[in-house]
Amino acid sequence: MSLIPATILTGFLGAGKTTLLKRILSEGHGQKIAVIENEFGEENIDSDILVSDTQEHIVQMSNGCVCCTIREDLRSTLQELAEKRRKGELQFDRVVIETTGLADPGPVAQTFFMDDEVAESYLLDAILTLVDAKHAPEQLNERQEARRQVGFADQIFISKSDLVSAEALDALTHRLKHMNPRAPHHVAHFGAMDLKNVLDLRGFNLNATLDIDPDFLGQADHDHHHGHGHEGHDHGHHDHAHGADCDHPSHAHEAHGGHHHHVDDDVKSFVFKSERPFDPGKLEDFLGAIVNIYGPRMLRYKGVLYMQGSARKVIFQGVHQLMGSDLGPAWAAGEAKISKMVFIGIDLPKDILLQGLEQSLV
Repeated sequence: MSLIPATILTGFLGAGKTTLLKRILSEGHGQKIAVIENEFGEENIDSDILVSDTQEHIVQMSNGCVCCTIREDLRSTLQELAEKRRKGELQFDRVVIETTGLADPGPVAQTFFMDDEVAESYLLDAILTLVDAKHAPEQLNERQEARRQVGFADQIFISKSDLVSAEALDALTHRLKHMNPRAPHHVAHFGAMDLKNVLDLRGFNLNATLDIDPDFLGQADHDHHHGHGHEGHDHGHHDHAHGADCDHPSHAHEAHGGHHHHVDDDVKSFVFKSERPFDPGKLEDFLGAIVNIYGPRMLRYKGVLYMQGSARKVIFQGVHQLMGSDLGPAWAAGEAKISKMVFIGIDLPKDILLQGLEQSLV
């Protein structure tokens, strides 16, 4: 029996998670979806679309979907759903887990990798984060949970964009890109959401694409070669891209009568690129050590690597301390062999990481 895809939906209260869920549930995609709610907040799924509002925590909905609240922990709820599905008591094709506004999606994602029984039945597809355009700047400033949710995302939806100016929206998207350049952003109009941006994103697949926002990379390369001429293209063999020195206006907001100051979020990302191959042993030792020490602060990381002695790309990715790697496709004839890695985390020591990666090259 094939694995059941699971999607984690996260975002602060009021960002529109329930609106998006209703849209997913009512869409005519012909799939039956089980929704797991971390708790019924004030904006729970309307009871009028539930068939029976009993004391049971698993309720069948009128459109054939299933809805349940987590009474115990996520593991047991997932196992119970999978078991009822195997016995034919419940029918559903996929699961969407809606977390509470303040939840950290990390442990939820880890459940799919660490728990063997869950991993036997489910495949984690993606983490979606909803960001409320109007309140996000303040939430991102004040709440680390909001910043973590952005860092974890495979896909970011910005809601309520009609309530803010074009400049404010631009500043917000720019800020989000610095925190997470690997998640595409969509300005969400819930009435017309394209579900191909929501389901089957394969954000956790070990695939050979590492999509990093080109604006972030362009910005990063530009900063790099002008700001630090001494380590620019003259070496030719390595090129670190990073976006920290960006002078986009969103980083400077008016305060104290026109004095600019920089919004520097603790959730940041950086990219490492090299055309020199990695020494497999050295890299494994270094990444193992880094994950051991900084794992709790590492949200998402992924790389497509050029390894010495391998005709194939090596792909690795991770969430916190959990890291997985696999052999990808062969390097094509004439394809430029280059390693690319992106790290997203909380106050990660970029210099130590870049230096360690550099020293792991052949």
